[in-house]
Amino acid sequence: MTTTMQGSEMFAQMTGRAVEAFSVLADANQKIMRDLVDLSASTAKEGVRLYAELSSSAVEALKDTQSYLLRRQGEMQEAPRDPFAVYQKSVLESVEGTQKAFKLFESNAQAMTRSAERLQVTAEQTGKEIQATFAQVAGTVKSLSVTLP
Repeated sequence: MTTTMQGSEMFAQMTGRAVEAFSVLADANQKIMRDLVDLSASTAKEGVRLYAELSSSAVEALKDTQSYLLRRQGEMQEAPRDPFAVYQKSVLESVEGTQKAFKLFESNAQAMTRSAERLQVTAEQTGKEIQATFAQVAGTVKSLSVTLP
């Protein structure tokens, strides 16, 4: 009879520990999923931020282009009177426009770099949190299995 009771107690302990292990795994799964959802939300937020920054640069470039075309339209009326002055002014404006374009490309590249750096930091932090969760789960499950009689 004692052997039957000992067997029942051992089975009850094993069942309890199995339930506890499944509970620990479910909690870890929930935490990891929450971390991944937070990472996805941060990535989306960063994408929107970058899109807004690039869009404002594009709008600024469009305004510059539009004002350039309006100036050129007015200058074309003066071309028959002093073609050399119009040509000289066109060359200067072309150089300035090229410089503005390179500055725009540079600022866009810097914005993309900053965005990538922020995403990298967020991804590394999420990775560390997930590793810590796995380490905690491994330790808990190991402690549950070691203490069996």
